[in-house]
Amino acid sequence: MHPPVDHPISFLLARLPSLWHSDDVKLLALETTCDETAAAVITDQLEVLSSVVASQEDLHQQFGGVVPEIASRAHVEKILPVIDQAVRKAELKLSDLDAVAVANTPGLSGSLLVGLTAAKALCLALDVPLLAVNHLQAHVYACKLASGRDVFPCIGMIVSGGHSNFYRCTAATDFTLIGGTIDDAAGEAFDKVASLLGLPYPGGPAIGKAAAKGDGKRFRFPRPLLDDKSRLDFSFSGLKTAVRYQVHGTGKLDDTTQLDEQTVCDVAASFQEAVVDCLVGKAELALQQSGYQTLCVGGGVAANGRLRERLEESAAKQGYELFIPPMSLCTDNAVMGAIAIERWKEGKFESLDLDISPGLERPH
Repeated sequence: MHPPVDHPISFLLARLPSLWHSDDVKLLALETTCDETAAAVITDQLEVLSSVVASQEDLHQQFGGVVPEIASRAHVEKILPVIDQAVRKAELKLSDLDAVAVANTPGLSGSLLVGLTAAKALCLALDVPLLAVNHLQAHVYACKLASGRDVFPCIGMIVSGGHSNFYRCTAATDFTLIGGTIDDAAGEAFDKVASLLGLPYPGGPAIGKAAAKGDGKRFRFPRPLLDDKSRLDFSFSGLKTAVRYQVHGTGKLDDTTQLDEQTVCDVAASFQEAVVDCLVGKAELALQQSGYQTLCVGGGVAANGRLRERLEESAAKQGYELFIPPMSLCTDNAVMGAIAIERWKEGKFESLDLDISPGLERPH
């Protein structure tokens, strides 16, 4: 019998005792917030039974960034095969699942809708509860998954293509925004600068690879807001403009300027140093202002080798504890949807009228 949509809580309360006295609870987590279609099966003991990620990089590469309409259509095509593969890799059947979790905020509207629709359909068909996942909270939770121990309370720093924010995290699902970008995210700046330099998409890995062969001191790009100790905010729009002027000159619309390979590497390295200076400097300020001694970093930009290196140096010098997940848990994935286990334990289930929430709270 299916759970009544209008009264999901009564159904769940009736079913929970039998679930808790059975074997490990098996959760299917879905992630479709942007351009990765992902599914994972995780137990309530945080054991990862399977993880599948279908990338859309090839689809968006010619545009130099994610095209929302293309992303949502690709999710429609991939979501069922990805779910099927995740369940099979876990050596389970759909009927073995005890709950379904899905990221419903923040993200691209069309992409979010695909994941949420699939999750609701599964919950209705399998008579299992639905759990909501905040994508940004999940990125910080990946630090707990990777470390194998509790990391809260902490300062959470999310740095990705769409987000560059600081949160005061008193618990896994209790976040307060305390600062962030007032214009572009760090990952978006990496993509745009990569395009300016003729480097491939995605820009983060391309910039990192070129920067490894460059001189980060050759060009002195601005560090916006870094010296402002009253704000935990970033601004990367002006930095992008500075790079454009360096590459093409001021007052010119022509984007056909050809740079030699070493200059491309030097610009990439100098730009990367500017971004990393801002991120590390503001992270130290966030810890000082909050009094916390733990920094958890998540998001695609957290995979950047130079950022990881500088944060490790900072932690050793400043004496705080640093957690950064492995590369596979920095980019979008469904394993970090294990944060839904925390909501399960707190009894925070959703009815089948759960909606998406694409928007992101801004610091100003």
